[in-house]
This record gives sequence, C-alpha cells and structure tokens, in this order.
Amino acid sequence: MNTRPRIILSALDVERLETLLDALPHGAFPGKEDLEAELARADIVEPRDIPPTVITMNSTVRFRVESSADDFTLTLVYPKDMDASGEKISILAPVGSALLGLSIGDSIEWPKPGGGILRVRVEEITYQPERAGEFHR
Repeated sequence: MNTRPRIILSALDVERLETLLDALPHGAFPGKEDLEAELARADIVEPRDIPPTVITMNSTVRFRVESSADDFTLTLVYPKDMDASGEKISILAPVGSALLGLSIGDSIEWPKPGGGILRVRVEEITYQPERAGEFHR
C-alpha cells in the first residue's frame, strides 16, 4: 500500500469514534483495525483548530473513487445517523473510514472487505461543521 497522507482529526471526533469502536461486538466491523490505526496515526487537535480543508465527522464531501471515475457527494456520519436518503456514508463503510481526516486534494488507498484496494480522492468539502462554527456537532 502507498504511503498514507497526513490526517488531522478533532479530539471530539476521536473520543466519539473510540467509544463507538469499543462498543462494537467482536467481528461486527471488518475494518475496525484499519480505522483504529488511522485514529492512532492522526494529528489530533481541538475542534476549533481543525483546518477548513479537512474532512471531519458530519462533513459533506465530494470525492472520487478512482476505479469507477465517478464523483460522489456524501455526508460522513456515525452509524446512528444513517438513513435511506442516499446522501450519507457511515464512518464504518470502507470509503467512510478512508475519508476521515483527509484534506482537499488528498488520495488514499484503503482495503475493501473481502480483499482488494479502493483508491479515493477528495475533490471538495462543501460543508464542514467546524468551518461553520459548530464545534460540538
């Protein structure tokens, strides 16, 4: 796998994600170790210090899955916030885990459940809670 880009996470997102991962039954989320590794390698800052170009939880992001060359615009959410709108992606989905903490222009390769690699590139962040002054969303 290629070198992963630097990621920045808010302390609030990390705290909530660690709580979520700890509560999951063993084997319930195949990408758990990959997401835990991302949390461990991240630069963690206070929500007020998150750069406006970084994907945080509840950000709406336009990204490209390079194998399909399709653009998607989705909001990165916790599993409890998923709905049938088709406008959200769970942090527990492979693409969701890959997006967290990336900046505009970053690409990352991410393992897919069952094998294979997914390459994702961040094109634009159309909404970020911290940029909007929402530090506890």
